[in-house]
Amino acid sequence: MLTDILQLLIYGILLGSVIALSAVGVSLIFGILRFAHFAHGDLMTAGAYFALFFMTATGASIWLAFPFAVLAAILVALAFDRVVYRRLRRTRPVILLIASIGVAFILRNAVLVIWGPDITVYESGIKPPMRFLGLRIKEDQLIIIIGTVLLVILLSLFLQRTRMGKAMRAMADDPDLARITGIDTDRVILWTWVIGAGLAAAGGVFLALDTRLQPTLGWDILLAIFAATILGGIGKPYGAIAGAMVVGISAELGAGLPGVFGADWSLTSYKPAITFLLMVAMLLWRPQGLVGGRA
Repeated sequence: MLTDILQLLIYGILLGSVIALSAVGVSLIFGILRFAHFAHGDLMTAGAYFALFFMTATGASIWLAFPFAVLAAILVALAFDRVVYRRLRRTRPVILLIASIGVAFILRNAVLVIWGPDITVYESGIKPPMRFLGLRIKEDQLIIIIGTVLLVILLSLFLQRTRMGKAMRAMADDPDLARITGIDTDRVILWTWVIGAGLAAAGGVFLALDTRLQPTLGWDILLAIFAATILGGIGKPYGAIAGAMVVGISAELGAGLPGVFGADWSLTSYKPAITFLLMVAMLLWRPQGLVGGRA
């Protein structure tokens, strides 16, 4: 029984790792641009399909295609910012939110038109999992967890040690004061999209690698991303990482524990419901999140 619970914990950490990458981007965009970016899930999907395109065109492995997917997603995000969001930046946040829903539809339908509705995978075949103390983990899953840790460390170093990272944190805390002190807000916004889109693409590739590639890949996990952002504290990237781990582990344990204790029914299909309940509970109990973001 203990082994089964630890196995579910590993799956929860894996899911939390994927959610964390996109939740950080959502948190940064909200903290600096002051709107909820509902196209973030479809930006994940676009990044995952860009990797597939590079693999198909060149015959390269998924890891050689990874930086191409990140770069392509960043360019797409910057293009939408220049064409759509930049023109609406002085309007109310709800206008930007609605615009982001439109961008999500554009991205999803573009994926459908270019790659079609079929479900696919990066690499066919079944790889036997590695075993350690009775626990099972695939090589790709281990790479996903390690890759997420490395990306989070790089992000932390960027935010803490670089001048631009400090400017981003200052603008997230008080944008008016940041402008008065001479911070180049346009450059901060550009870097916000670069980091947010890059992490979204990484999360999309990791998710497709662990599951399957389909046009609704990012949309299906969007609720979990926003739940993690709210749990951690809106506008707080580090809180978003903690919130993602809470969401991922809670979803896997909540869905799998009945089977561990011998129940003949499962809650696997109710993972989104578990995520939704977590989000609602946090909004009612502590709307500012775990680390004190915006209520």
